[in-house]
Amino acid sequence: MSAHNEERDELIEATPKVVVADVGDAGQRLDQFLAGRLGPELSRSRVQALVRQGAVQIAGTVVTEARHKIRPGDEIAIAMPAPEPAEPQGEDIPLEILHEDDALIVINKPAGLVVHPGAGNWTGTLVNALIHHCGESLSGIGGVRRPGIVHRLDKDTSGVMVVAKTDHAHRALSEAFADHGRAGDLRRAYVALVWGIPAPPSGVIDAPLGRAADRVRRAVVPAGRADARHALTRYMVEERFGEAQDKYARASLVECRLETGRTHQIRVHMAHIGHPVIGDQDYGQAFRSKANRLPEPLATKVRAFPRQALHARILEFRHPDTHMTMRFEAPMPEDMEELVLAFRGI
Repeated sequence: MSAHNEERDELIEATPKVVVADVGDAGQRLDQFLAGRLGPELSRSRVQALVRQGAVQIAGTVVTEARHKIRPGDEIAIAMPAPEPAEPQGEDIPLEILHEDDALIVINKPAGLVVHPGAGNWTGTLVNALIHHCGESLSGIGGVRRPGIVHRLDKDTSGVMVVAKTDHAHRALSEAFADHGRAGDLRRAYVALVWGIPAPPSGVIDAPLGRAADRVRRAVVPAGRADARHALTRYMVEERFGEAQDKYARASLVECRLETGRTHQIRVHMAHIGHPVIGDQDYGQAFRSKANRLPEPLATKVRAFPRQALHARILEFRHPDTHMTMRFEAPMPEDMEELVLAFRGI
């Protein structure tokens, strides 16, 4: 028996869900009909995959064409296989959980934790931690038992993240993040410690981003370039450090609100206006010498700070199941709080 036939037999043996078409369903495509009846449990693309695998029968006959037309009275059985195990393995990594329910989990990600397995980081990631923590409560994203990542924070950025546990939550949250909150149901606010004092103290940075020369970093690029992506950040100075007339490099604590969600957006935008995030090794290298102009022990603390001083402080979104607005806030982590306190002393 071929592997394909073995897979089909396994699907047919699974406990099927049965739905019956009525007069109003006549003429619909099979995949459209099933997605409408079984959504949000199954997306249309997932239904199409199951049809191709032989998981759907009409009157006891397997149908493998997603475009098959429905007739009134058709009794359609679809085998629902258990979600496949995730490729990444679960690892017992501590998590600070702000909220968890059947659909999603919200965490306060520490700096230094990579979100998703990839080159050089196949283990020890947030995904590995969530697979271990959530276990069987992951109902499957696209048929695979894994957490649904809908947005990311850089490895060395801390703060609030939401992760989906179901296919429906994954699709709904992904749409909200792709829409960048234009529908009014998503709000993201970060706090950054930056060099200098932006003028004016609040404003909008509207500058498209694209790949830099090394293809890992991002840069502000001309709007007409092929890879240019619209990027907009609103900033507001919350606190200033250092007197205007002193000889030392001054700094500010700035809140940044994302209107779009591009890779490294805040870090690139703040550097673009001449106020890079303190500790940013990619976009703030030209300002490293400023630490030498600071008084001790602040200068030593700044030179020793191992990451960009950037924290995702607030995340607000609409729950995909209850449609209630949920708001989460995480205070600055200890290392960043200590650095801010040191600047307050100058």
